[in-house]
Amino acid sequence: MAGDGLPRIAVAGAGIFARTQYIPRLREIAHLVVLKAIWSRTQESAEAAAELARDFAPDIECRWGDAGLEEIMGDPSISGVAVVLAGQVQVELSLKMLKAGKHVIQEKPASGSTMEAEKALSIYNSFPNEFPYKPIWALAENYRFEPAFVESRKLMSDIGDMMNIQVIIEGSMNSSNPYFNSSWRRNFVGGFILDMGVHFISGLRMLVGSEIATVSSISRHVDKALPPPDNICSLFQLENGCAGVFVFAVNSRSPKVNLNIV
Repeated sequence: MAGDGLPRIAVAGAGIFARTQYIPRLREIAHLVVLKAIWSRTQESAEAAAELARDFAPDIECRWGDAGLEEIMGDPSISGVAVVLAGQVQVELSLKMLKAGKHVIQEKPASGSTMEAEKALSIYNSFPNEFPYKPIWALAENYRFEPAFVESRKLMSDIGDMMNIQVIIEGSMNSSNPYFNSSWRRNFVGGFILDMGVHFISGLRMLVGSEIATVSSISRHVDKALPPPDNICSLFQLENGCAGVFVFAVNSRSPKVNLNIV
């Protein structure tokens, strides 16, 4: 907190999502939080992103490279960091910031593998809860704030016992999509299936109020302009016993989302 009582945060990342989503959203809540710094691997990209925020954060500072990260971690006025980087490096940087006592909101995907996620959570859970505080590690999966999902979750308790679930996603990831040529998404384990599919799985878990216990899937690579796999058909069972199907095509001619709970 500074003299005005507002928390100071930094954004680690200056890519498409940081520029088109984080900076506009931070502009909308400039009366609640101050964007003190933005970091990127290079000076040029940090300065370019900072200029987009200069209208609501006139004193924004640019940080880059390893030295810039050290400056953010060592700045006592920065209480939180938004980690908006390639999926392959987010967990490592998040843990560094948490160890430095910074609260972290990290973009999805949470990690590249179950093993990496479990190891990271083990490290985080080993942090002491005593003074001054245990920093918060939050994952930016925003389906939990979507009005349609919030209202649908309220209805679930009144409609009876779940018999089966169908989640059918026909996506639209083609050359007109700004993320189509994103190198880290293309090189990430699971490709766009993971990067996009995590949203729908989060929405499913929120609606049904139960975790997925078992899953069996068949994946295919049909559209050669996309990284493999680009189609997946899954049969799953929840911990409460209810079964369902999850069918996802990364790119189709008629994009649509259908989530049906019987």
